[in-house]
Amino acid sequence: MRALSVSLIAALQALAITLPQSQPLSIPLTKRSTLRTADGYVDPASIRAHISSTEAKLQRGAAAFERNTGVALFSPSPIKRAGVLGSDPLVDDSNERWYGKIEVGTPPHTFTVDCDTGSTDFFLPGPSCGEACSGHEIYNPNSSSSAEPLGKNFTVEYSDGSMATGVLYTDTVLLAGFKASAQTLGVASLYSYGFSSENFGADGLMGMAFKSVSEYGANSVFQTLVSQEAVPEPVFAFKLASSGSELYVGGVNSTLYYGPFTYLPVTQQGYWQVTGDAIGIDGKEIVNTFSAIVDTGTTLILGDTSSVSQLYAVINATEVGGGVYSLPCDAMPNVTITLGGKSFTLSAETFNFGKYGSSGNTCLGGIAGSDGLGDQWILGDVFLRNVYTAFNVGNTSVGFADLA
Repeated sequence: MRALSVSLIAALQALAITLPQSQPLSIPLTKRSTLRTADGYVDPASIRAHISSTEAKLQRGAAAFERNTGVALFSPSPIKRAGVLGSDPLVDDSNERWYGKIEVGTPPHTFTVDCDTGSTDFFLPGPSCGEACSGHEIYNPNSSSSAEPLGKNFTVEYSDGSMATGVLYTDTVLLAGFKASAQTLGVASLYSYGFSSENFGADGLMGMAFKSVSEYGANSVFQTLVSQEAVPEPVFAFKLASSGSELYVGGVNSTLYYGPFTYLPVTQQGYWQVTGDAIGIDGKEIVNTFSAIVDTGTTLILGDTSSVSQLYAVINATEVGGGVYSLPCDAMPNVTITLGGKSFTLSAETFNFGKYGSSGNTCLGGIAGSDGLGDQWILGDVFLRNVYTAFNVGNTSVGFADLA
């Protein structure tokens, strides 16, 4: 996320100090996109790299879930495609990420983090990271009176080559003014190229999923806030849009949506995983009763290649390789995703992922095929930009409402 102005940060900090603890607060979010060029064109290879990165992230969490619980998270087991391991390490983070500000340490120091509901762990670049972390704000636990070493190492590694490695600490974290004490965080001594400032605009990553998919075996920052009763409600919410995007902490922002929420129970407390009713295109329901992970860290909507192929067959779209499809830019279909009995329509703007080819008349669709996650669907940015989304830790559910 690009840095907020000093005056806005100061105002937010002042607001956090003066408001009572029972008052929910928000963090403004902005988006950094490297999948599209300045003139709106998209390289399918970058999309395929993003798909591989998403698969790797969720597979890693699923492996942690199985280690932590003894139960497989995905069924059937994901299919591992030949060539995914170790491929495209230099374009790992060619995607869109939503960045926000947090504070860590005593005295508090401000950092920019990628807010990701598709992972749990929290890490920042540390003082021994050197050139690999150049351009990032550095977290130094020696400068914080509340930092405590845990005496454990960590490695967060994607199968396409990007990684962060270092040591674990606990420290105080302020999220939208709410204080999480003794929060576990990784202090990186090494960032791979995928996490360099050139490819990853945030300083670090803040996961917001469940403890069971944590590589650290620790709560997320928000789960820590809930366990310490530091927030008025065990709820956080996202608006992701071209303007006015925010992460709301401790409740929902009633000015950003209208009508009732449609809530779905989390089916497995690893990711924010729910069961959807149907996915349709131009009035034809193609997918029925599907499992989906709601992931702010994924740009596209991803589904198994067979179902995605059936969707695009309705509109005679053309596969350009790797589960990515093209269609005329002026013929975006009407795509609906039905959750909890309510149909949500994807706008043409969000479904149209950008221009492809030399004609300028062909675009790529925002749903892509993925064989790396079994039959799981991933509801990423292409869907989430059409709804206001609430994540309820208290009753482990996800709610969707129409944007105001």
